[in-house]
Amino acid sequence: MKLSQYPGIEASKEEKEGEDNIIDAPPEPESPIAPTEDAVEKERIIFAPPEQKLRTIGIMGEINDETGAEVVFGLLSLQNSAIHYEPEDASDDESELKEVVMPIDMVISTPGGNADDMFAIYDIMRSIREEVPIRTRGIGKVMSAGVVLLAAGTKGERSIGKNCRIMVHSVIGGHVGPMHQLDNEMEEIRNIQDQYISVLSEETNMTKRYLRSLLKKKVNIYLSASEAIELGIADKIF
Repeated sequence: MKLSQYPGIEASKEEKEGEDNIIDAPPEPESPIAPTEDAVEKERIIFAPPEQKLRTIGIMGEINDETGAEVVFGLLSLQNSAIHYEPEDASDDESELKEVVMPIDMVISTPGGNADDMFAIYDIMRSIREEVPIRTRGIGKVMSAGVVLLAAGTKGERSIGKNCRIMVHSVIGGHVGPMHQLDNEMEEIRNIQDQYISVLSEETNMTKRYLRSLLKKKVNIYLSASEAIELGIADKIF
């Protein structure tokens, strides 16, 4: 019996030393809980083979700073996970490994938007498609800046919906200020127009001369899916 258990009586030296030497017993291990079917299914999804994961990025709406950033970083992320290795013969444990490249799918439906954000996406696409195929798909409406991005897909992998409408037009800009500033802004608009024409001619069957004459005739040039195929903006209709 310990006297220190009673009120008003201090523990002895021996009792204190004994308490210091007490080692708490380890807690009893919990009984393992069998995983539920839902947990097993979630685990299966998380660790699914790379080819079963969704590898699609979309541009649905105006191209601006926000969508530009989302698309650029989305493309870079998909590029990073595009290449993996698997055995040539799955039944042979000592089979040589082969490189497998999984393409990126890009769905586009946009009225257009900011030229700078379009060129940012375009430059990233050009760098990625050298290593990883980018399959572009136009639906609904693909206009202005969106036409460049549709055409920037890997050749042979650019498709367009049967009822999709394509529109190409001259660069639109505006500025208010002193005359010398207006001259400067007009020069920049002309530079962007030349850059837009240069990119389109590089990615399609249209020459720079043809594009300049086309844009001088009309403000907005509307094309059907079949016309877009003829001009090399896309390769096939779905």
